[in-house]
Amino acid sequence: MAKYSKATAKKVARAVKKAKKGTLKSGGSGKKVTSRKQAIAIGLSEARAEGKKVPKAPKKKTAKKSAGKTVKKVATKKKTKERKAKKKS
Repeated sequence: MAKYSKATAKKVARAVKKAKKGTLKSGGSGKKVTSRKQAIAIGLSEARAEGKKVPKAPKKKTAKKSAGKTVKKVATKKKTKERKAKKKS
């Protein structure tokens, strides 16, 4: 079974062609699209909006947020050790 419909392939091809020509603009900022991957993503999102057969978009990973929390915990532990050392001396 096909992953994408023919209509989706046409949308992506149109977006890539416009990007090569230099007329494709991104939705949020309106800046000119320069990368091929970005053009493909725009074509897929347009097809999704029209209800064409396209797999769900991958979910974004939030590993950076959890890493930031662990760094804060380590930093607070160091401070408490320093405070205890100062109190003893």
